Formats: sequence, C-alpha cells, structure tokens
Amino acid sequence: MKSYLHKDNENKKNRYIEGLLNLGVYKTENRQLYELSLQQLEQEYYKVISKNS
Repeated sequence: MKSYLHKDNENKKNRYIEGLLNLGVYKTENRQLYELSLQQLEQEYYKVISKNS
C-alpha cells in the first residue's frame, strides 16, 4: 500500500512540474522544481495560474 501511495505522489509531483514547465516556470526562489514538495508545487502552480488569469 505504501508503495502505491508513494508512486501516486510522485506522479502528482511530475504533473505539477510538467505544468509549471509548460507555463515557463523553471525554478522558484533559487530552488529547482524537483526539490519542492508536492504541497509546495501545488501552491506554486495555483499561484502562477492565478497570475495568468
């Protein structure tokens, strides 16, 4: 079960990273996207989306 949840979180992180890259975001506050947690990626994604709306 843990393995499945870990894989699901990794997939979510990859989707947010891909979305941010498509929006032209490559890093945030001197940190690469892959260094961010899932929660941080979600926050950054919705922050960028709201700025672009």
